[in-house]
Amino acid sequence: MNSKANETKTKPFKSMSTENLYTEVRRQELLKLINQDGQATVSDLSTLFGVSEVTIRMDLNVLAERNLIIRTHGGAVPANRVPELSLRLRQKQHVLEKDRIGAAAAQRISNGESIFLDTSSTALAISRYLKRHRELTVITNSLAVAQTLVDAPWVNIVMPGGTVQQDTLSLTGLEGLEVLKRYNIQKGFFGAHGISDPEGLTDVSASEAEVKQKMVQRCREVYAVLDATKWGRIGLASFAHLQDLDAIITDCQPPTGLCKRAGELGIEVISV
Repeated sequence: MNSKANETKTKPFKSMSTENLYTEVRRQELLKLINQDGQATVSDLSTLFGVSEVTIRMDLNVLAERNLIIRTHGGAVPANRVPELSLRLRQKQHVLEKDRIGAAAAQRISNGESIFLDTSSTALAISRYLKRHRELTVITNSLAVAQTLVDAPWVNIVMPGGTVQQDTLSLTGLEGLEVLKRYNIQKGFFGAHGISDPEGLTDVSASEAEVKQKMVQRCREVYAVLDATKWGRIGLASFAHLQDLDAIITDCQPPTGLCKRAGELGIEVISV
């Protein structure tokens, strides 16, 4: 048996000459490799492509901005294979942007209203600005939102039944939503994995999307609360059409195509 051939098979990466690779070609090769292997580290990619780690980080950042990959600590994973991120991790991403969105959304909420907050980290950011509201009813399937507001003296918290999801600190299951039929919900605030046309608002969890879809139908006004990374991304399951939305609160200027489509549908886009 050829020992040299066996040695080649055991190497984690196949050597590749990059002398004549243009930047965009290299990025496409990076993307192909990440999709094939399910993940890659900056150091391994630097060795494989024969360029500096700084260059690889720049390449990965560009691919992430195009929503083709998700950056992780020290590397990247494919955008379409990312498991549902835990709430703990999502809370650490784009913290300042979500805080601005949360503050702007809270300004749209009046004393005496009934609102819905979903299980997104952006909805959690909204809840922190509601503690001084009076006679406010917050309907939520987020254990984290409920915990945030439990000491707010003038906020009434209503939660449906359901199955506890440990990673997202949420309650899922349609049977638990029956109790909410008695409530008139003025406004609902929904985070999403992504927003696109024609897919609308999407989530990476089918069970979360199922609950969100039902709640979108029960809210008189529907607000999407989205940071810049969500525009153009598509998750596993859709839960709202673009025409279901009354407003979008975001931290950036939306892409031209989606911004034009929002205007055609009469959706207010609020950039903060």
